[in-house]
Amino acid sequence: MIGSAIGGALGIGASIFGGISASKAMKKVKRNIEGQMKENQNWYDRRYNEDATQRADAQRILTMTNENIRQRNQAAAGSAAVMGSSEESIAAAKAANNQALADATSQIAVNGERRKDQIESQYMQTKADLNEKLNNLEQAKASAVSQAVQGVAQAGSNMASVF
Repeated sequence: MIGSAIGGALGIGASIFGGISASKAMKKVKRNIEGQMKENQNWYDRRYNEDATQRADAQRILTMTNENIRQRNQAAAGSAAVMGSSEESIAAAKAANNQALADATSQIAVNGERRKDQIESQYMQTKADLNEKLNNLEQAKASAVSQAVQGVAQAGSNMASVF
């Protein structure tokens, strides 16, 4: 009889200890997931709000376009000096060059918007995945509490049947 009572008390203790251990582990997992959520938000805030024209690839395109324009303007000016071109033809060449720069800038803006859409999509997917992990963790926590309560109740029942 006393052995059964001791076994029942040990069962209660084991159930409580197991519940506490599971709770600590789940709190740690929850902190990790919340940390990932904060990192995801920081990544999104940083990347989504970047100026597309200041990215290295955009700067390279703008630099190359400007260099091509400079070379064409020099060629047009040299040709005008040698061949005696009119001011209108020089102005037309400069206008075409300016349009090329405007087109390059527009393309950078379009690519920037497309990139923002991709960033937002990736952010939302990661956020949904992390929220699902949190939901699963809460379900696991509820299940662990339920199991601990059942273990205590079972051990208590065993003790009561001994007496």
